[in-house]
Amino acid sequence: MFSMRNGLGGGDDAPGGLWNEPFSLERDGETVRGLLLHHPTLPNPYTMAVAARLTADTTVTYITAFDPDGTGQQVWQDLLQDGQLDSPAGDGGSHREVVGREAVPVWGAGGRPGNEWASFLSYGSLGLKGRPVLTPLVFLSGPSTPSQKGVGIAGAVCVTGKLPPRGRCCLEFSLAWDMPRIMFGAKGQVYCRRYTRFFGSDGDAAPALSHYALCQYTDWEERISAWQSSVLDDRSLPAWYKSALFNELYFLADGGTIWLEVPEDSLPEELAGSMCQLHPTLTEYGRFGYLEGQEYRMYNTYDVHFYASFALIMLWPKLELSLQYDMALATLREDLTGRRYLMSGVMAPVKRRNVIPHDIGDPDDEPWLRVNAYVIHDTADWKDLNLKFVLQVYRDYYLTGDQGFLRDMWPVCLAVMESEMRFDKDQDGLIENGGYADQTYDAWVTTGPSAYCGGLWLAAVAVMVQMAALCGTQDVQDKFASILSRGKEAYERLLWNGRYYNYDCSSQPQSCSIMSDQCAGQWFLRASGLGDGDTEVFPTPHVVRALQTIFEFNVQAFAGGAMGAVNGMQPHGIPDRSSVQSDEVWVGVVYGLAATMIQEGLTWEGFQTAEGCYRTVWERLGLAFQTPEAYCQQQVFRSLAYMRPLSIWAMQLALQQQHKKFSRPIAKQGKGLSTGSKLGPKEAMANPSPE
Repeated sequence: MFSMRNGLGGGDDAPGGLWNEPFSLERDGETVRGLLLHHPTLPNPYTMAVAARLTADTTVTYITAFDPDGTGQQVWQDLLQDGQLDSPAGDGGSHREVVGREAVPVWGAGGRPGNEWASFLSYGSLGLKGRPVLTPLVFLSGPSTPSQKGVGIAGAVCVTGKLPPRGRCCLEFSLAWDMPRIMFGAKGQVYCRRYTRFFGSDGDAAPALSHYALCQYTDWEERISAWQSSVLDDRSLPAWYKSALFNELYFLADGGTIWLEVPEDSLPEELAGSMCQLHPTLTEYGRFGYLEGQEYRMYNTYDVHFYASFALIMLWPKLELSLQYDMALATLREDLTGRRYLMSGVMAPVKRRNVIPHDIGDPDDEPWLRVNAYVIHDTADWKDLNLKFVLQVYRDYYLTGDQGFLRDMWPVCLAVMESEMRFDKDQDGLIENGGYADQTYDAWVTTGPSAYCGGLWLAAVAVMVQMAALCGTQDVQDKFASILSRGKEAYERLLWNGRYYNYDCSSQPQSCSIMSDQCAGQWFLRASGLGDGDTEVFPTPHVVRALQTIFEFNVQAFAGGAMGAVNGMQPHGIPDRSSVQSDEVWVGVVYGLAATMIQEGLTWEGFQTAEGCYRTVWERLGLAFQTPEAYCQQQVFRSLAYMRPLSIWAMQLALQQQHKKFSRPIAKQGKGLSTGSKLGPKEAMANPSPE
């Protein structure tokens, strides 16, 4: 038996008016029967469907309504009597068919009129453009009485089968929900969800969704198994890694995720006109959004998506490109409304033109139409956002080969890099941080040239050189090549100390801290097929030495080497406690660090580093499927269910790229580990079709 409350048990249920009704849907020789739980509360009404497949060996019964806040005795006693619920079970009763506004009798078995009732709604085979053809849907016994204010309502579906001695029987249930049209908190723009392209937007698709799921799920399981098998069957990969790689993908579905059709009038021609593939991409693949975290409610937080984006570009690349187009559009807009920022107390515009927004908006407001819900800092002065856009654009081009996308993004990259150049105040080719927490570590003050933002800057400049060559703009290529030459010299002179790159150039003691994320620029260069040989930006011996130092201090000297890499470690082996973030472990940063280690041939170290995070989160803290942004050595954690840990897919990309390059195992201290599975980036697609 599958019982289900109508609603979530919260404030949206309180007004009452909720009602349930049974249904039966037959199509292509398969019959699905169950209950519809109608929840008409505005502004986002929906229907849930609890359903089961009716076969020759099973009986499906139901109870349309009962009190979910009582003891359940009514349902339980009914079930105990005969293993069924007290409802019409077969097709022998008569029904009444409703066609339009007219009702006509439908005769029961043996030509005898019965005394049950039914209404017919629409669902059948998929017709033109994938939309359902109108065919009968039977409703049995009629609807329940709508719930009263403050009173809950639930229903239950039971499947019964006869099991012979030592026999086997499979009983199948599905839960589907249909909320086709939505509004966000500001109740302005109405959106249709992506699935309405295939199931319609009238709010009557729950039976169709149930039927589709119950008839297709075995095929889905087979496809998932085929996709995962190359990793799961690879005995050289540790079990914890296989678990983390696939299970961290929970956040792509459970991260407040929305996938919407783009309203026809929502793409401003004056901004979109120069992007040839913008309309086709957003129209065909829709608009995708996921929250920074379930506690940090901002969509597509871009400084964090920088890490998480590896999961999208490797598995659902068109959604990544769609997100990038949305970010490019937001970059070209401005919102000069003034507001006061919490950390500085300064009044500044919500959004300035030609700078990447921090996020695409708040679900309680109007995402996409009003961006930058983040109010702690004025992120127009952040040093990392523009650079992360440029780096992601080139990586996405490299992994997809989409030249049209690159051409569309090129003017936006030029604009944001031009904005970024104002941070190079001494014209030495290297930007300076502003003496406050002006990057993704938004509580960790950075002053002057820094390992993190300086490294991202040099990597972005190097990428601009490559893109300029691809776009045939020699003057731009020469300009950025000159900046790169000067910037590389300044970066090495100001920050390299022989073992690692200093945190920043301030006069504070923490300036010489060992930052676990100092090689983020090199990480993205390697992921994009750059960073060595003719395209080397950071001297390879320095990169390897820095990673070895991080492993020695931030990993092994922290918590016995069993909790991943702490963000900041002082050179004498004490965590940097100059800020609330410097002595945290950021799970997504650690997975990115591990990927960088793999890229540079330190595969054993990379897996040791990442394993500490997995063991801490999934085993010691018991936070499976709610991986936090951060935790401390004392097992205090922050921001459950967070976007950044999706960066574990960067480890998989690094393994695949290393396998292509070397095709040989790497071992250390008697522990063997293959450099990767045999999949290439484009072969690792989880979803072969846009549906």
